[in-house]
Amino acid sequence: MLTLEFHCHTSASKDSLTRPEDLIETARRKGLDRVVVTDHNSIGGALAARRLDPELVIVGEEIMTTKGEILAAFVQEEIPAGLTPEETIRRLKGQGAFISVSHPFDTMRKGGWVERDLLEIIPHVDAIEVFNSRCMDPRFNHRARAFAEKHNLAGTAGSDAHGLIELGKAVMALEQFEGPEGMRQVIRTARFKTKLSPWWVHLISRYASMRKKMGSFDYSQPKG
Repeated sequence: MLTLEFHCHTSASKDSLTRPEDLIETARRKGLDRVVVTDHNSIGGALAARRLDPELVIVGEEIMTTKGEILAAFVQEEIPAGLTPEETIRRLKGQGAFISVSHPFDTMRKGGWVERDLLEIIPHVDAIEVFNSRCMDPRFNHRARAFAEKHNLAGTAGSDAHGLIELGKAVMALEQFEGPEGMRQVIRTARFKTKLSPWWVHLISRYASMRKKMGSFDYSQPKG
C-alpha cells in the first residue's frame, strides 16, 4: 500500500512559504510515499519538487474557476485561474489528469461550491475531496462525504498543508498504482487516515501572504 498526501502547497502558492526542498524532506521524514503538490493556479512548485524526488512527487494544481476550485493530479500543463469549470475540466481531461474538487462545501473559504454548480460537473470528475484538514467546521467534511455517497462518487482526502507542520494530517492508503489511470482504478478502495488541523494553521497562510506582499520573502517562485 502507498501512503498518499493528495493536497498540499509550496511557496509557488501566494499563501505558503514552504520551499520545495523542505516539503520533500518533511514528506520523507513523515513516511509519505506519494505527495500531490497542488499549488494555487501554478505547477511551478510541483515541478521543482518533482525534480528533487520524481518518485515521491506527483504534479498537481488547485485551480480557481468561476464557480469554485478544482483539484487535479498528474497535471502536465498549467491551467490558468478564472476559466469556467467546464473549460477547466476540458483542459485537464485533454492532459489525462485525475480530477477532484477542493473542499466543496466549505463556506468559510473562497473556492467552495454551491451544490447546484457541483451537480453540473460531477459527471465529468473522478472524485471530490471528502476530507480536508483545514475545514474549520467538521460539518463541511461530513456534508462532502454524504454527497459523495449519495451520488456514488469516489473521494479524496488531504491536509491542504500550507506549512510543514500540517503535511500528512490527512492521507489515503492506496494500492500500488501508476499514472492517472492507475489512480482511477484504485481510488475507490482507498482507506483514509484523517485528522483536522487546529484553527490557527490559517494564520500560517495569512502570515505568508503578508510577507510576500511586503516583499520580505527572499525565495523567488520556482519555475517550471
